[in-house]
Amino acid sequence: MGVTLEVCVDTAEGLAQAVAGGADRIELCAALAVGGLTPSAGLMALAAGCGVPVVAMIRPRAGDFVWSEAEVGMMEAEIASARDAGLAGVVLGASLPDGRLDVPALRRLVAVATARAGSFELVLHRCIDLAPDMLAALEEALALGFHRVLTSGGETTAEAGAARIAALIARAAGRITVMPGSGVNPGNAAMLKGLGINEIHASCSVSTAVSGRVVEMGFAPPVQRQTHADAVRALRKALE
Repeated sequence: MGVTLEVCVDTAEGLAQAVAGGADRIELCAALAVGGLTPSAGLMALAAGCGVPVVAMIRPRAGDFVWSEAEVGMMEAEIASARDAGLAGVVLGASLPDGRLDVPALRRLVAVATARAGSFELVLHRCIDLAPDMLAALEEALALGFHRVLTSGGETTAEAGAARIAALIARAAGRITVMPGSGVNPGNAAMLKGLGINEIHASCSVSTAVSGRVVEMGFAPPVQRQTHADAVRALRKALE
């Protein structure tokens, strides 16, 4: 059985490129430049018909994952929107100021996600990489009902965190999926596959220079990154 390739996108064009390149699943976001925020209702509706499973990032702002009461309420509404759009699941997380998982907040969010009948995937995002004890956080995620954990092993890239990812996979023992992400590319895919993973996460993006009035007026950065079908295919080949 091959490795499931999840590709994160934040635009309609990125979505189309990921599907064309052969992504097995989409993580749908806005603002990937800051790690991904909750996508718009319009992008969710578009993605629901793309032909592959789609999970939506639920993150109301950039920065840390220590949410206020108001922000937890926003996330509850955003989870409901993702279910209403017909998506396959959601990606979320919540932290305490010391980096440990905010279990009470996560319990609330999971309750919204599982309130209706039918399957709906729950993915804990890289807030786990901030946890002082990642193995303990993995057990908490499992107890909360998460199906999958996205992690770079507590480092800035999955390649740098490979040893801890391996430890998480060993602790998971098939009870929950540990999915490496961050800096995944054809050059390190074989090494990461060798950890015994079943799934992997990447943006498969390329840089494009932007110029003109949109940059001058502050509407776009001078360099943008977007998923490209050829990059998806290259990563797929490296995983084979």
